[in-house]
Amino acid sequence: MGKIYITGLAVDTLIGVYDWERERLTTLLLDVELDANLDAAMQSDNVDDTINYADVADCITEVGKNSRFMLLEAFGGAVMNKVLAMFPAHAISLKIVKPNILPNAQTVAVAMYQEKS
Repeated sequence: MGKIYITGLAVDTLIGVYDWERERLTTLLLDVELDANLDAAMQSDNVDDTINYADVADCITEVGKNSRFMLLEAFGGAVMNKVLAMFPAHAISLKIVKPNILPNAQTVAVAMYQEKS
């Protein structure tokens, strides 16, 4: 077993509950942690034996491009469901950071976890 990390992945999406948020894309920053069996890749040194990080990033970016959620939690659920459906990970941890949304805070964030069923 092992973990794959992608940190600070910038994803543009339409998200938010306020009217002004529904008029333009917002760049979210995602930290992704995948629990996966990395044993074969450790032995083979072959990308086909692991989860391709670029493919995961592209998958998440595509979810962002095609979604129109109001809540970070709903967006995160869609990301986790898609990643677990497309890749051989056992579980995913996700942190979504939304910068510059509150006047007196640099960011807001949600963190969540899901296991493959």
